[in-house]
Amino acid sequence: MRPKRLDPKSGCAVELTLSIIGGVWKPLLLFHVLTGKKRFMELTRLIPSATQRMLTLQLRELETDGLIIRHVYAEVPPRVEYEATALARTLAPVMLSLREWGERYRADQQHLPPMEVHCDATPVVAKRKASARNVQSEKLAPPAN
Repeated sequence: MRPKRLDPKSGCAVELTLSIIGGVWKPLLLFHVLTGKKRFMELTRLIPSATQRMLTLQLRELETDGLIIRHVYAEVPPRVEYEATALARTLAPVMLSLREWGERYRADQQHLPPMEVHCDATPVVAKRKASARNVQSEKLAPPAN
């Protein structure tokens, strides 16, 4: 396991953030887990160009950094599910922005047609909107005595 870089050498929080969510497959893993619980084989199907070993290593790092929870069920055959933590859900707007930026870059800079949607964010967007509604209703509600 790699050591966490909690004290960025540059003094910039961007370095810390990239230390936690950076990597070849971590952003994709996070994006998929943010849409709901996923089993390991679901993740391997969603990211077919990654090896199972690499996905395992990246999932372990995300778990160590507190972004995902690994649920192991004592069944035969064993079942393992990965779920986003509350901390990871705070990254949902960032992940959606990264996806949107990539779509714009592909269209504007590479002059390529839109990609087929392999990273549907409907559950993430729905949770984000519901969360915003809850925050608004809390602001509007009179204080409880």
